[in-house]
Amino acid sequence: MATVYKIHPANPQRRGIDQVVNALRSGAVMLYPTDTVYAIGCDLNSKSAVQRVRQLKQMSNDKPLTFLCPSLSNIAQYAEVSDQAYRIMRGLVPGPYTFLLPATKLVPKLVMSPKRKTTGIRVPDHPLCQALLESLGNPVISTSAHIPASDETEPAKGQTETQSLVELFDAIEGLVDVIVDTGEEPSYQGSTILDLTSDEPTVIRRGLGWEATADLAIAEKS
Repeated sequence: MATVYKIHPANPQRRGIDQVVNALRSGAVMLYPTDTVYAIGCDLNSKSAVQRVRQLKQMSNDKPLTFLCPSLSNIAQYAEVSDQAYRIMRGLVPGPYTFLLPATKLVPKLVMSPKRKTTGIRVPDHPLCQALLESLGNPVISTSAHIPASDETEPAKGQTETQSLVELFDAIEGLVDVIVDTGEEPSYQGSTILDLTSDEPTVIRRGLGWEATADLAIAEKS
């Protein structure tokens, strides 16, 4: 059974943040809200926790995991950022955008795409996420809380577009160690994904805030 921490969405209490961070440093996997969807996450540098996240999401090791950084300056530690990529990101962060970038050596192999050596990074516009990142000092894995059902069973309880916060917690509480409860109802629109790994940046998925990419004249993947 997961431990639930009730934390204010706009003004996160320090005690609650410290409790969640201590759990993450011990290898915990958590359910928490972001500025897009509720996410399953853990400390980027906890190998065992990252492996558990992959198992929960039924993700193969060749699919990169997205993680959160607190600011644009932090991104440069974990990804190779060209001048063009920097200009694009500067106009979009913080916000609901995932940037695909060439990974640096600080990104664990279990997180990046092994073939392309790329990773997905976000700078969230959410007080809870920012407080966790500042206190933890490491990036936090962020993958949507939808858990695939097995082929032999019906979809898990709550895995519908009408899923409420209570239903989400009921569906996930036995799979994670920590639930961060800010009282916010879950959103079902994910981030806009931009591929910044080449000289021709492209939008490969429309999500929240995608209209702003049109203002930057970024092409969409055909």
